Amino acid sequence: MIDVLALGEVMLRFDPGEGRIRTTRTFQVWEGGGEYNVVRGLRRCFGLRTAVVTALADNAVGRLVEDLVLQGGVDTSLIRWVPDDGIGRTARNGLNFVERGYGVRGALGVSDRAHTAVAQLREGDIDWDVLLASGVRWFHTGGIFAGLSDTTVEVADEAMAAARRHGVTVSYDPNYRPSLWAGRGGAERAREVDLRLARHADVVVGALGLAGPYPGAVRVERDEVADALAEVAGRLPSARVLATTLRTVPSAGVNDWSSAAWSPATGFVAGPDLSGLQVLDRIGSGDAFAAGLVHGLLTGASLERALAYGTAHGALVMTTPGDVSMASLAEVEALMAGGSAAVRR
Repeated sequence: MIDVLALGEVMLRFDPGEGRIRTTRTFQVWEGGGEYNVVRGLRRCFGLRTAVVTALADNAVGRLVEDLVLQGGVDTSLIRWVPDDGIGRTARNGLNFVERGYGVRGALGVSDRAHTAVAQLREGDIDWDVLLASGVRWFHTGGIFAGLSDTTVEVADEAMAAARRHGVTVSYDPNYRPSLWAGRGGAERAREVDLRLARHADVVVGALGLAGPYPGAVRVERDEVADALAEVAGRLPSARVLATTLRTVPSAGVNDWSSAAWSPATGFVAGPDLSGLQVLDRIGSGDAFAAGLVHGLLTGASLERALAYGTAHGALVMTTPGDVSMASLAEVEALMAGGSAAVRR
């Protein structure tokens, strides 16, 4: 039995701490990946049974990634291991070098992820009907996985369609990365793929990413969020929940952090507002929001309370290094209740 299953890449993150990638002599390593981070947070913070479908080259680096995933409590039995040729000519593991940013210096990511093992997954490699009929409650994937290659688009489509056939709740996060679409149709092609895949989804996280004609085409101000979500709802008539984070960035170390959502039953719902949030490392906070939202919806919480879970969890993840959640459910609920930092509604 799996509560939440994710499909996505898991990379090895290299973190220079307070220093710069270009000058450091040491790195701390973490695992991370847009889709994986969601199930990692659901396992460690919210106690759900989670697994990840991914692929890794079978070498010492791949096994290090596996060891980190095991420490996070996520089931690794669905990892596909690809033979290693010794130099990464046929398959390799993704690397991600990340500076946290400070003050006027923003965060910086330098990824090294072309031709990875997971980017070579193809339609038919995984028997989704067997897997998703075995007791999975929720399936999650996103635009980062879909953006890895032309074949991963088809794998995501195949998996999401199978999940719908078996009555599994499906969520999707557009999560646009320009570097993944360079030379492959750019933002217009990314939007085409996102709309194709999001039509399989019951829940779309990061739904503002689907506003406008292509990713980044419009900047949605706070007072325009309700109308923008209504526009996205018109494009996705079968969606049950559209949710988004809202972030203003006065500096790398201080963010104004909130959220919003829409559903056919509730209309527009505003989430909690955390102004002047002190940020150590913002990478992974959107994924942490998705994890809290999924937890709330899976446990039957109202959409407003599900947003509160997501907003509080995302805020706490920004207070610790690395992509992954180090928060506890007690800390999340204390923050929701106005504990260590005031949550204003």
